[in-house]
Amino acid sequence: MLAYTIRRLLMLIPVLLGMTLLVFSIVHFIPGNPAQILLGETATEEAIEKLEEQMGLNKPYVVQYGIYVSNLLQGDLGISLKTKSEIATEILPKLAATFELTFFAMLFAIFIGVNAGIISAWKQNSWFDFLAMFFALVGVSMPIFWLALMEQWVFAQELGWLPASSRENSRDPITAITHFYVIDSLLHLDFERLITTLKHLVLPSIALGTIPMAIIARMTRSSMLEVMNSDYIRTVRAKGAGQFLVVYKHALKNAIIPVLTVIGLQTGVLLGGAILTETIFSWPGVGRYIFDAINYRDYPVIQSGILIVAFIFVMINLIVDLLYSYIDPRIKY
Repeated sequence: MLAYTIRRLLMLIPVLLGMTLLVFSIVHFIPGNPAQILLGETATEEAIEKLEEQMGLNKPYVVQYGIYVSNLLQGDLGISLKTKSEIATEILPKLAATFELTFFAMLFAIFIGVNAGIISAWKQNSWFDFLAMFFALVGVSMPIFWLALMEQWVFAQELGWLPASSRENSRDPITAITHFYVIDSLLHLDFERLITTLKHLVLPSIALGTIPMAIIARMTRSSMLEVMNSDYIRTVRAKGAGQFLVVYKHALKNAIIPVLTVIGLQTGVLLGGAILTETIFSWPGVGRYIFDAINYRDYPVIQSGILIVAFIFVMINLIVDLLYSYIDPRIKY
């Protein structure tokens, strides 16, 4: 297991280098001059050339890429063209916001999806099975923006139960410590603010987690049905084990392995695809940060944002692969 973990970590090096090359190349060849954007439309040719020299834009492509990778290794993500601030400093609170939203969205998706899939397989062809799979089909087909707008209309505007947007009460902002507001509320022992933070999380988490929830429910049901029809489950039943014990102790452990793959992929997709949800709910996450950067042609921010999301996606897949061998000892590497 240790040798496999080390081998996988070493394999990440060329993958990460390939990602930096791809992201750098895509942003490098996008039309537009960062120096021109930074100085404005009224800048003179001399001023643009001077800034290009300072930013290294007049150097060959390979040299620019080398400088970029060297800066990355030192934790330097560059300077935002819009705010003139260091991207590494700006992006950390936004990453925390996106992580928090993604965590609660996946918590919702996994809890509902896995349990709905298990009960559907357990009660195959029952009313619950048909109802759960109907809602799973609706969930996987429903556009996120439509669901988000409906949530805002019903639960925020009509019923007034939950806030329609933002991450906190703007009149009473939280003093950030970790930038994970749920954790920060607990660290401050401010339970009233904790409830407010959780209320702000409900609608965007459901909007973001509905499609993964539907996919996980369908995959769990399918995997459970396959495992429960296997020989070793028949043997367990023949020994007189109850249905609950058969499902949750003997079948679930093997059935959950392909579901883990889906959970890992969906988590990566949510991290990268939260732009729409964050925009609709005015959520100050990295998705909205990249979206604003695209509008302002802020190339260093676009480059860094995409690279960080891709890096997280790769790490999630690594964790999922390592979980395989932990859950199923039959898997050898």
